[in-house]
Amino acid sequence: MMKDLGEKPDFGAAPPEVRHFIIDEHGAGQRVDNFILRVAKGVPKSHIYRVIRAGEVRVNRRRVDVDYRLVVGDDLRLPPLRLGAPRLALAPGAEFPVVFEDDVLLVIDKPAGVAVHGGSGVSFGVIEQLRAARPSARFLELAHRLDRETSGILVIAKKRASLVALHDQMRGTRMDKRYLALALGQFGARRRSVRAPLQRFLLADGERRVRPDPEGMAAHTNFSLVTAFQDFSLLEAQLKTGRTHQIRVHLAHLGHPIAGDDKYGDFAINRELARRAKPLALARMFLHAAALSLDHPVSGERVSFHAPLPDELQRFLSTLS
Repeated sequence: MMKDLGEKPDFGAAPPEVRHFIIDEHGAGQRVDNFILRVAKGVPKSHIYRVIRAGEVRVNRRRVDVDYRLVVGDDLRLPPLRLGAPRLALAPGAEFPVVFEDDVLLVIDKPAGVAVHGGSGVSFGVIEQLRAARPSARFLELAHRLDRETSGILVIAKKRASLVALHDQMRGTRMDKRYLALALGQFGARRRSVRAPLQRFLLADGERRVRPDPEGMAAHTNFSLVTAFQDFSLLEAQLKTGRTHQIRVHLAHLGHPIAGDDKYGDFAINRELARRAKPLALARMFLHAAALSLDHPVSGERVSFHAPLPDELQRFLSTLS
């Protein structure tokens, strides 16, 4: 993953020191914040983001943003970092419905309500629970992410080389991700392509949000109408880029927010849907990662994975028709 110049200090013992890492091919392509989270385990995530934004983290003696992607040969400087309060709870081991598994890939059907990793007020997520359930696994890493309230296909790499290959596909055009989303209102067009750059920002309480902004990162989503209901539209969303909250923000931008979305949705309608008697109620965001196609990182064969709509979403749809 990296070449560490100098001894690795015990963050909890002697006063921490500046550390330097020379990035090799295993660390290349990672975001600088994710890299630091891996090598500085136990340091509060908020502290890591604070030192990055303060310019204390340097790459090749220059300040970088949290989303800077490392390249081979980068000299990463970490300032002294201190451990936060020890966590009282260890992640309980848990397995999730397996869609596919071989020596290098694990594909699961993630349930809604479970974060993919710990942090931001969540003690542990899918990846920590999988590691606890599989103590003999030498390597388990998320190949991509899903929002906590999004269900469906999630890919975990079981080898470093596979992770690098999957990230290469995500940066190109070889990985095809398809989601099902229930949008409010009549969508109208059978197909619509949305190219609206997205910019991340923080609310006053520090919570992360995303908004359309001409100065933001390029973002492209293709929407196709699957079923039109009286007050809702079931859509297939194809991600052409993978920005944070991309589908959610693009649909809200169009005036058709996702039913049950507690960040970008219609809060009055969400409350009304959640208060309905079962099975008329919708108590979660209606966004599901239904299908994903990619080139197998070892064989190169094109493989596709599918996850059916969860029962609670299927029941809600049946009430609409």
